[in-house]
Amino acid sequence: MVIVNEKQYLSEFIQLNEAWITHYFKLEDADIALANNPARIIEDGGYIFSFVENGHVVGVCALFKDDDAVFQLARMAVKKECQGKGYGEALLSAAIAKLREIKASRVYLLSNTLLIPAINLYKKYGFTVFSRGQHPVYARCDIVMEKFL
Repeated sequence: MVIVNEKQYLSEFIQLNEAWITHYFKLEDADIALANNPARIIEDGGYIFSFVENGHVVGVCALFKDDDAVFQLARMAVKKECQGKGYGEALLSAAIAKLREIKASRVYLLSNTLLIPAINLYKKYGFTVFSRGQHPVYARCDIVMEKFL
């Protein structure tokens, strides 16, 4: 079950994100800043989605609010032992449903072209490549994708 903006799951949100980041890349200053105050996503008008199964968080993602019409899909992570079971799709579907509910017009994401399963998932849900190349904030990001709603 996907639960939205439940602050009791913020620590799992950070743990899952740090686990996937350090598996593929390294933590950056922006990651550390977010870990110090993940509630700011909600406080700034965004959303944190937690997929909870049998009382345990198995996957997470967030929507960071840029403005009323534009959000960034970010921080999607699923426990390694739970990958391939559809949790990422459920989280992505919940995020897109929330965007439609609040009448957002556009969502974008930052990723890395090495993460082929993630890129394929985003394409399956209608995201297209907006730009390629080194991102100015995140060293690990080399692709920006977007979806108009």
